[in-house]
Amino acid sequence: MSLEKRIAAVSIRLTPTERRIAQTVLDDRTLLAFGTVSDLAVRANTSRPSIVRFATKLGFDGYTDLQGWVRQGVSDKLATPSQRIRRPHEPHAHVSKDIEQAINQTLATLDHASLVRLAKPLIGAEHIWILSGETSRAGAYVLLSGLSMIRNGVHLVDQHNFGRDLSGATDRDAAVIFDFARYRRSCILAARSLLDLGVNVVAITDSPLSPLAAIAESWCELNVPAVGPFDSSLPAVLAAELLVLQVAEELGSTIHPRIDRLERLWEQTNTFYKANE
Repeated sequence: MSLEKRIAAVSIRLTPTERRIAQTVLDDRTLLAFGTVSDLAVRANTSRPSIVRFATKLGFDGYTDLQGWVRQGVSDKLATPSQRIRRPHEPHAHVSKDIEQAINQTLATLDHASLVRLAKPLIGAEHIWILSGETSRAGAYVLLSGLSMIRNGVHLVDQHNFGRDLSGATDRDAAVIFDFARYRRSCILAARSLLDLGVNVVAITDSPLSPLAAIAESWCELNVPAVGPFDSSLPAVLAAELLVLQVAEELGSTIHPRIDRLERLWEQTNTFYKANE
């Protein structure tokens, strides 16, 4: 039985305080999976005994029992590819549902206000540095391609070259860092170094418990489902596309000359195949 179904089964018996706890854990299961009873109590603005009573009402022996059950579900997401590949294959319909849900949640998370907040550091930055872990690399490439079409000074930095390439970053720059669990140590260390240099860091990650969420000025949380042994790239790609669109809209007509120059260069260099060739 899912967490939603457990809560629904007892919803008529939940007190207002317990309903608030229920909404808190539904909004952020990683807090329930990895936080303490005090962490959850603070987030739900209630007491530790209330958290324990809520767990008991859901049919568990206490908070630890509830946490262990939820943690097992979250661990399915955090499992390594080596572990995932050895599990029975999920039905195609289940995978499709997970991806559809992730896309819908990305669209809901990145509403207009959120996109304006995330795009703001990128508008006037002298340089934009894009960093990424392995599973989020597709989103980083999409952001690089889109932003490079509409402005100068956009760089995708390979993790092996973080030290060399970022040595010239300044407080006039911005960085966008994509990273999902399991979080790359190199991305976290690079983010901290960029912050020390005064760079405005925007993080695209997957949880309030992500190390990036704790240090970035601006960040957003995406739901990243597993597809077989690996994480889906679609949420990161969609986030990158929406971010490019927002930057383009805010730059307005100032990007037209650059795009016109690109078109002329493509024509002069015979970049694209023509059917009559």
